This record gives sequence, structure tokens and C-alpha cells, in this order.
Amino acid sequence: MMINKISSVNVINNLQNVKKANATSNVKETADEISISEEAKAMQEAYKLEQIAKETPDIREDLVERVRQKIQDPNYLNADTIAATADKILSAYGL
Repeated sequence: MMINKISSVNVINNLQNVKKANATSNVKETADEISISEEAKAMQEAYKLEQIAKETPDIREDLVERVRQKIQDPNYLNADTIAATADKILSAYGL
């Protein structure tokens, strides 16, 4: 096989012959939309709850302080209060 001649490409002539297309006339405007799977929604909710749990302190100091103040009041510790507390503890254990 033999190559006889290599012809050059004239880039300028090619660019001059190009016609601009009217791109906006063929474009239809539509609204963008996304859909999120139920699995992704559940994962997002689990992530949100995990972040809330991480930010919540293990000991709620405000509640502990309120109980301390109530215990210091001599009128607070009576038979009714002790019985109600015992009932709440037993019900928490399902008894």
C-alpha cells in the first residue's frame, strides 16, 4: 500500500461554512423533579434520630436538680409519694 498525497485540512474554511442553530426554539421547558425511595426516607429518619440521641445528654441535670429540691422539702416525702414512686418503678418493670 502506498500513500500518494497527504492533503491538509483548512480549519478556517470549515468554520466559515458552519451555520448557527437556533437552539432555544427546540428546547421545551419542564420542571425538574426528583423522587426519593421509601428506603431512603427511612434511612434519613434513622440518621436524624441518631443525631438527636447523640446530642442528648445521658443524665438530664435539670430533672435531677428538681428531684433533689423536692427531696429536701420535708413535706414531700410522705407515704403517698413513696407508694406512688414504688408503683411507677414496678410498672416500669412490668410488674
